[in-house]
Amino acid sequence: MTTSVRRALRAGAAAVLGVALIAGCGSGGGSGGTGDAKATAAADRVSQAAIAVTPGDGAKDVPATGPVSVAVKQGTLTQVVAKAADGTPVPGGMSADRTSWHPNGRLALSTRYTVDAYAVDGDGRQAAKHAAFTTLVPQHAFIGFYEPENGDTVGTGMIVSLRFNRPIADRAAVERAVAVTARPAVRVLGHWFGSQRLDLRPQDYWKPGTEVTLALRLRDVEGAPGVYGTQSKDVHFTIGRDQRSTVDADAHTMTVRRGGDVLRTLPVSAGAPAHTTYGGVMVIAEKLAITRMDGSTVGFGGEYDIPDVPHAMRLTDSGTFVHGNYWGAPGVFGNINTSHGCIGLQDVKGGGTDTPAGWFFTHSLVGDPIRVVNSHDRTVAADNGMSGWNLSWQQWTAGSALR
Repeated sequence: MTTSVRRALRAGAAAVLGVALIAGCGSGGGSGGTGDAKATAAADRVSQAAIAVTPGDGAKDVPATGPVSVAVKQGTLTQVVAKAADGTPVPGGMSADRTSWHPNGRLALSTRYTVDAYAVDGDGRQAAKHAAFTTLVPQHAFIGFYEPENGDTVGTGMIVSLRFNRPIADRAAVERAVAVTARPAVRVLGHWFGSQRLDLRPQDYWKPGTEVTLALRLRDVEGAPGVYGTQSKDVHFTIGRDQRSTVDADAHTMTVRRGGDVLRTLPVSAGAPAHTTYGGVMVIAEKLAITRMDGSTVGFGGEYDIPDVPHAMRLTDSGTFVHGNYWGAPGVFGNINTSHGCIGLQDVKGGGTDTPAGWFFTHSLVGDPIRVVNSHDRTVAADNGMSGWNLSWQQWTAGSALR
């Protein structure tokens, strides 16, 4: 190949390369214009709906009452899915204009929740938001010790009683979380005795055969600042036959009626003149086949200490019982009041089944009311045992935090 030919080829190649470079630049310039158009098109496809979830993703120690919410600007919500870690859904509701969502109630404490929210803007473009948060893990808790127990059959004078292990500051919140329902239906209301006891009863004695449910929904209820309930359970019990007894301290008798008819009249020895028995209605709260009675535990020093009192049924927290008495002379029953305030029935050591005390013990239920008349003592305090029947219905309902 000659030198002139080689020069010509090189010149041609350079020309072709130049064209290619020019074309490349022109292509690049043209591509830049197309890219801007694509970016604009992509931006046009992005939803303008801006979703906000409260609390934010990763939040911790969220109170059971929140605040928890979903809100959207420049759009409307189409769906909100909120649920606990175990899959339990969180019920909630949209605002009328579908720009906000709130849960219907409280959240559970010590629980991880997720919220997935979906919305569209005015052009129908979709948006989504995900958030996860954890509710407060309380360091302090309260529980209510309740009477009666699940499955019990009790008398018509039974009062449902809750005694809390910590003082309750927000009594209304706690009372709202406690419900007593009955079949057949009857209205049941609560009465607070101080900050640690809530009793509940109907206006009159229960009807025999009534099925009663105590529903405790105290879990996560803030009873006092930083103190939360732990219980969520139902307690079922049944009202038995209608037995009511009347003790006449002057006549030294106890008349036992079943369904209004006299079942038996028993001779008793009530409180001596120096230690009279409380008057008014008391309710059997506990039955003990045998128990120790020590006067020093109820303010009587060493006046008595009997290790084996038979057929003992507690009437008050302060120590009033109806019980068997084997140490008293048989002649005192029905004739003389000799006790320190209790109601004594004739019995034998170890407790006999055919004695007056044995018979009454066998035929009695926790929840049976006993009215004491002519005792020459004050009416028993309403919070001393299950003695709330001594309050009128107006007085009782006045003690509710929800009145």
